[in-house]
Amino acid sequence: MGTFIQLVVDGLAMGAIYAALGLAIVLVNQSTGMINFAQGGMAVLSAYFAFGFVGLGLPIYVAVLLAVLAGFVLGALVERFLIRRFEGGDPDTAIVVTVGLLTLLTGISGWLWSYNNLRLPWLFPNESFSFLGATVSWRSLGTFLVIIAIMGLLQVLFRRTKLGLALRAVADNPASAALSGIPVGRLLMVGWGLAAALGAVAGSLIAPRLSLTPGMLDNILVYALAAVILGGLSSPFGVVVAALIIGVLENLAAVYIPAIGHDLKIAVPFILLFIVLLVRPQGLFGRKTVVRV
Repeated sequence: MGTFIQLVVDGLAMGAIYAALGLAIVLVNQSTGMINFAQGGMAVLSAYFAFGFVGLGLPIYVAVLLAVLAGFVLGALVERFLIRRFEGGDPDTAIVVTVGLLTLLTGISGWLWSYNNLRLPWLFPNESFSFLGATVSWRSLGTFLVIIAIMGLLQVLFRRTKLGLALRAVADNPASAALSGIPVGRLLMVGWGLAAALGAVAGSLIAPRLSLTPGMLDNILVYALAAVILGGLSSPFGVVVAALIIGVLENLAAVYIPAIGHDLKIAVPFILLFIVLLVRPQGLFGRKTVVRV
């Protein structure tokens, strides 16, 4: 029983990491209607910003805060000078652009900071406590609580604030939003900026666990996208729940299903995804989209 609880706790910690990047992807989609495959690269670059600020002698909390601000500016500039040229056109073209942007950002990170493993300090203390026979670190618990807080803030943003409602209106129908007097261009910049800032938080939480490299989020991005599709693009709550489920199930499958083991546990989220989408194509918590033709 103690082993089972430990696997669940460790799975929740990993699921929180998947959720961190997944929430940034949802934020872009909710505010612009796009899927940003470059979100991982933007998060990594922001984590390098934090590393640079720490190198200047700043405390890690201050460094992360400055990296979040830098990430916001980066996201806004990317939307204004790159993505805006492709908005409203062929969605497939926009997807290819974000994939190319991911490659570009990864190359920039490697060029400026090298491809060596670097260490970003943790935001939380290196201490643990026992819970139902399992060992829980404050680092894992802190990451989990930060993600839950961000999820709650995003729910409030999109459902209870004028900014969130305006972002959703722009994502649903930019032309109608513009006719209603909503500053579409400015809101698109804000949406990408907020997503990049959230990505900076995700990168700063993940980098200490994995070690900071330009490609550190490549595998995490796969899990994050699976959580986004499984939980539903329209639901930050659903993404977090799906990411936690994926983290727990892959841990349990790796130990209790010999045919999977640790080598094939990456297949777990895709098997789960296949099963769920057969029943609910919009995801566990997503909304059905009705299109009039």
